[in-house]
Amino acid sequence: MESVCLYEGKAKRIFETEDPDVLRIAYKDDATAFNGEKMEVLEGKGRLNNKISSMIFERLQEAGVESHFIKQLSETEQLVHPVEIVPLEVVVRNAAAGSLIKRLGVERGKQFFPPIIEFYYKDDELGDPLLNEAHIAALSLAEEKELLEMKKMALQVNKELIWLFEEAGIDLVDFKLEFGRRNGKILLADEISPDTCRLWDKKTGESFDKDLFRFSQGSLQEGYEMILKRLGGQES
Repeated sequence: MESVCLYEGKAKRIFETEDPDVLRIAYKDDATAFNGEKMEVLEGKGRLNNKISSMIFERLQEAGVESHFIKQLSETEQLVHPVEIVPLEVVVRNAAAGSLIKRLGVERGKQFFPPIIEFYYKDDELGDPLLNEAHIAALSLAEEKELLEMKKMALQVNKELIWLFEEAGIDLVDFKLEFGRRNGKILLADEISPDTCRLWDKKTGESFDKDLFRFSQGSLQEGYEMILKRLGGQES
């Protein structure tokens, strides 16, 4: 009997399993940018994101960060617990890059101490707009205590990832997190990979993330392979 696909997004498909408390995520080779305006299929991308995200979730679990992640199942799949996704993207910025440069008029690479935390509404039709906490309350997207928990967890994730990438000679510039509700608790969800992070080589400033695809700066797969290798993963 084939598994039922419950959801298909830009980068992943989610399937049910025989256990109602477990879902299977299959990572796709599709690459998208600019809200789907740029799209390509890049062979091996799904494998790389699955491996890197699995390694990061395992590291965060060791540090006490609770998430939906259970285990890596195969080269392109992982098992997770079902959660009710909070319709917010939580972005943590350690340095200026991307849209922030134009929005604030700051130079690329400007460091932020403490890091900036931003919330974006997960709505493709609206272009994932930036929200403040009054907007979030007005739209009933999350309770105040949930926002506080997401901020707390985002800062803990940031600390752990800075250490992880520091060991690999990489600067964690910024990254996006998603959270879900499960049994009354807020859990880290979705993925953490070069698709959702900006990662720059400490010595050269070279990008090893999805900006390679966004701005046609080089091979996305080679950049992601470099991240996997530096984190201690096995290249195939």
